[in-house]
Amino acid sequence: MFNSLGKYILLLHLSFRKPEKFKVYWAEVMREMVSVGIGSLGIISIISLFIGAATTIQVAFQLSSPLVPRSIAGSIARDSTILEFSPTISSLVLAGRVGSSIASQIGTMRVTEQIDALEIMGVNAPGYLIAPKIIAGMTMVPLLVIASITLGITGGWIACVLSGDVSPADYISGVHSGFDGLTVRVALVKAVVFGFIIASICAYQGFYTSGGALEVGQSATKGVVYSCVMILFADLVITRLML
Repeated sequence: MFNSLGKYILLLHLSFRKPEKFKVYWAEVMREMVSVGIGSLGIISIISLFIGAATTIQVAFQLSSPLVPRSIAGSIARDSTILEFSPTISSLVLAGRVGSSIASQIGTMRVTEQIDALEIMGVNAPGYLIAPKIIAGMTMVPLLVIASITLGITGGWIACVLSGDVSPADYISGVHSGFDGLTVRVALVKAVVFGFIIASICAYQGFYTSGGALEVGQSATKGVVYSCVMILFADLVITRLML
């Protein structure tokens, strides 16, 4: 365990050494940002809309007492979406989509000796392959979470319009009532940390792959599983520290 942790820290150190050619690294960062952000926007949008709608309907069902104002459904759905559903569920989905891709890509380069070729040519392979992915993850995951929050709240409004369980006016009133900007800051901190976790852990698993195609698949699976576990652990820690 400690040996793996040491290799992980060393890999991160090598990844963020001064680049040989900044323009090459910058182009790689831009490519990874497009891959992580634009490539994941569709699945994040669909999930956010449906989770927001389902959350609002369930909250409205549980608050059936006439003593409870219907607008409270909007407040609960808003805070649940901002604090938990959008950052955590979106990151778990991204661990499956982006994380597996990172581990498979780097793992394939390792078993086909492309990484060895880069190192022979004097290229800092961890810096060229891993640092852009980490930067892209820490940059684009917060933007995806912001989009997820917006779409989740919109999905709740759509559910109100279609179901009639809560009037759209009451829902909007609840969304505006008692809003605390701290919840958004917590969500963004989570998103940055989760982006780092996904990219770094999956890149580590891919970088130290040995064997053939079977081992590449195993590395991708390990990367996704470990990322999901660490995301849930980090979610607990950040929630406890900031709230």
